[in-house]
Amino acid sequence: MIGQTISHYKITGKIGAGGMGEVYKAEDTRLGRTMALKFLSRELSSDSELKERLLQEARAASSLDHVNICTIYECDETEDGRLFIAMAYYEGKTLKDKIRHGPLSTSEAVDFGVQTAEGLKKAHDSGIVHRDIKPANLFITSEGQVKILDFGLAKLTGDVTLTRTGTTMGTVAYMSPEQARGEKVDYRTDIWSLGVVLYQMLTGKLPFKGDNEQAVIYSILNDKPDLSPELPSHLKSIITTCLEKNPVKRYQKAEHIRDKLKKMDPREKTSLNGKRSVTKTLIPTALAVIFLFAVVYFLFLQPDKHSRSPDNVSGKKSIAVLPFADMSPQKDQEYFCDGIAEELINTLTKVSGFEVTARTSAFSFKGKNLDIPSIGKKLNVDLVVEGSVRKAEDDLRITAQLVKVSDGYHLWSKSYDRKLKDVFAIQEDISRSIMEELKINLLAEDKTRLEKQYTDNIEAYNQYLQGLYFWSKRTEEGLKKSLGYFQQAIDIDPQYALAYVGKADAYNLLTYWGFLVPKEAVPKAKTLVEQALQIDDSLAEAYASMGWIQMDYDWDWPAAEASFKKALELNPNYALTYHWYGAYYESQGQLEQSLEMRKKALALDPLSLQINSQIGYVLMVMDRWDEAEQYLKKTLEMDPNCSFAHQNLGHLYVVKGWLDRALEEYQKAQDIPWTAAFIGSTYAKKGEEGKAREIITQLIEQSKETYVRPSAVSVIYFALGDYEKAFDWMEKGFEERDPVMPWVRFVVPDEDGLHSHPRFTEL
Repeated sequence: MIGQTISHYKITGKIGAGGMGEVYKAEDTRLGRTMALKFLSRELSSDSELKERLLQEARAASSLDHVNICTIYECDETEDGRLFIAMAYYEGKTLKDKIRHGPLSTSEAVDFGVQTAEGLKKAHDSGIVHRDIKPANLFITSEGQVKILDFGLAKLTGDVTLTRTGTTMGTVAYMSPEQARGEKVDYRTDIWSLGVVLYQMLTGKLPFKGDNEQAVIYSILNDKPDLSPELPSHLKSIITTCLEKNPVKRYQKAEHIRDKLKKMDPREKTSLNGKRSVTKTLIPTALAVIFLFAVVYFLFLQPDKHSRSPDNVSGKKSIAVLPFADMSPQKDQEYFCDGIAEELINTLTKVSGFEVTARTSAFSFKGKNLDIPSIGKKLNVDLVVEGSVRKAEDDLRITAQLVKVSDGYHLWSKSYDRKLKDVFAIQEDISRSIMEELKINLLAEDKTRLEKQYTDNIEAYNQYLQGLYFWSKRTEEGLKKSLGYFQQAIDIDPQYALAYVGKADAYNLLTYWGFLVPKEAVPKAKTLVEQALQIDDSLAEAYASMGWIQMDYDWDWPAAEASFKKALELNPNYALTYHWYGAYYESQGQLEQSLEMRKKALALDPLSLQINSQIGYVLMVMDRWDEAEQYLKKTLEMDPNCSFAHQNLGHLYVVKGWLDRALEEYQKAQDIPWTAAFIGSTYAKKGEEGKAREIITQLIEQSKETYVRPSAVSVIYFALGDYEKAFDWMEKGFEERDPVMPWVRFVVPDEDGLHSHPRFTEL
């Protein structure tokens, strides 16, 4: 059927097949969305009763509108009489596939149980009994959301029974006793089945087994499930109640199971098997602090049984915080989740004694399905923090876990149910209880740093996190959006020092990328950093930003170096400080020191494209061409579209005299505004003067509409040998505070004695 168009659905692939038919992936040609089409098999299409069952599924599920139930759009028939249902298509896998290799962590199983119960509540409230709840009918999306599938056996209250004479419908292992006996069933049969699913998620086994269907049915009717002694006691009670033989003794409503699971003591939600858990977390600053106490406990008070690789010459413990997954029903909390993880990173970096992977590297795994050992190996860390968010209006489901990379074991896991407005109010109570439980004895300065809050206003914090989210996109649109969010945070809480730094960094990046005029934007950034330091003079981020401004705009070298040193004193784990400090050493021509600083930045941010690329550039300038090429190609392996790596590889090929290859690389980096300068200069070196001068004309015309670095025009004139015009544009760059000027020794090539030219000396 692939390639065919049925009604207004174009079949693009096959998803799977079952007892009643096949499921295909399709494109809705009217609305342009991806769909799943479920067809009744040809062999069964003539069976009126089975057709009625498929229609029953369509009627049952289409009457439901719930985040945990698969959406049904329509039911139709092909020209040759095959009935089909058009339903929503989701990326992910069934729970059956997810537990194929073993049990889930308790936190994950509980969350899936809660979501399934919520979906069943909606169905039951609508008068629908599913009657076939099993792992194959529970789809887990890539975001961790449960979708109940296949209402093919569903029974609506008041409808005729669709059970065939002499046939027990449903999947035997998940049947309730009354269903196995062929008796009339109600909502409580779904509750039994959910109990079986919970048992299987937690243990990897079925509670009732046998060599054939009759043996399984005998076990269901007569045996008690063998509950593992490792199961938390509260979960044992929930499963036991679900699996009561007498329906009267079971939970009478799906919401009863949901509420019981939600109220579990967080201390009971630990993993039985050490598998990775993808749970639902939303932790504003206060809760991040709580988690940090547990992290530090396991880092400092637990014996070190698993040392890092030889690359970790410092001997310190190391940790990475992965981006928190957004499990909210509306999927509109990504910025909040990212911000929580970033704040956790920033707070952890301030505690002495271990290394924290920077945001750029940790967030590079966002949306990728990698296990913890693989991530840990790529980041070269001992421990990983992961979490996710589930938010419904003002209610938050909060969970976090600390995982040991060497064996995937969950060292610590805790969950909370909180109101967003109560987060800061309860911080002291929760942090004290955690400290008492873990008997944490931190150094006084570490404890102060962990407990520090930069604002107690949740709305200001929310605006700040949105600013961080857009700032991290590093695009012109994202950076300009971030300015507005940071300003709103400042307006709400004028004492929020980090918001001032965030806005300053947005201005700095917009200037560096050539989107704003330096003389207009950088003074604003400097004022913001000064205001931040007036509020809080212990902010490493503020000193690092000030160092960049003093280096790139003020050209005050002693002040810049002092700011970078102060930033590292306050936070020796802030990768950007090392990166920018390396740029400072470059500007002074101290390339060995620059390389050392860049490599320290790389140790904290190993997957940073910009840091890897810039190390390649420094090695090139040091004439270590082979090493430079290795770094640049390694960067492109991580991201084939990294413009900085393509641009720097172009520089390397120019140095080697491979001008055609250099042009190819520069062409791939044209989203960097000043790359046109290198394309033009390469044409000039190739003797194609006309093309070079054409680019000069384009840049000059462009400068009438938007900011163009004067150094970009200068570079082409130097390549053409028109040195006087080149120096004229360089001096214009001096007057305009062109961000390239601190590195003029590298921008102006030392050809024909140019570095001895009086105008170069003056520059």
